[in-house]
Amino acid sequence: MANQVAGGGHRAAPVHTDPEDVSVLTALSALADPVRIRLIRELAGSPDWTRSCGSFDVPVGKAAKSHHFSVLRGAGLVEQRDEGAKRVNRLRREEFDARFPGLLELVLRPEGVE
Repeated sequence: MANQVAGGGHRAAPVHTDPEDVSVLTALSALADPVRIRLIRELAGSPDWTRSCGSFDVPVGKAAKSHHFSVLRGAGLVEQRDEGAKRVNRLRREEFDARFPGLLELVLRPEGVE
């Protein structure tokens, strides 16, 4: 079963927001947090569907990380799916770029590059 987790429990499938339904303020708010920027940058450097939520090196606990991914899904930036007990991620670069041209490119630039 796709949504079965270790121990036989189930979790709800992730809910995704289409980037076309996202306001610019929601997008900017999602991108304003340093942890979420780090998650986006790590995802941008990884092939689609290769990074589980637990594979990201961010200075927050599991619950906070889950919240950050929820915000990124709600802003149309990340898509997730369950593969066994793991939830894997993909950056919705093309869809987000179509909605907000150039915004993700700015966020992904190395620090200090103008």
